[in-house]
Amino acid sequence: QVPLVESGGGSVQSGGSLRLSCAASGYIDGGRYVGWFRQGLGKEREGVAAIASDGATSYVADSVKDRFSISLDAAEKTVYLEMNNLQPEDTAMYYCAAGRSFSGFIWRTDEREIINWGRGTQVTVSS
Repeated sequence: QVPLVESGGGSVQSGGSLRLSCAASGYIDGGRYVGWFRQGLGKEREGVAAIASDGATSYVADSVKDRFSISLDAAEKTVYLEMNNLQPEDTAMYYCAAGRSFSGFIWRTDEREIINWGRGTQVTVSS
C-alpha cells in the first residue's frame, strides 16, 4: 500500500499550537478521504477530522471543532491538521488515515471504511 507519512508532532504547553502534516499523494490522487485519528493512553481511538480529496468538504469532531481545523494542499498532496489552544487532554498519538468515506472517521462501527493508517506522531501537551 502507498504509505501515509505524518510529521509535526511534539511537545507544547497548554494553550500552544501545532500543525500536523500527512503526505497522502496516493490517496489524494485516488479520490479518497484523508484525515486524523487520535488515541490517548487508556482511551479509545477517536476520529478527529477528515477532508475529501477535492478539499471541498471536511469533517471535524465536535470535541475539537472550536480549536482544530483540517486543510488540503492539493499541489503538495498533503493534509494538514491545525491544532490551536491545545490542552493536556489533547495529549495522544495522532494517526493519519485514508478512507473510502467520512463515516469511517465519524463512527467506530464504520472503521472498516479506513483502508490505510500512518505510523502516528505523538502530541504531548503539558499544563
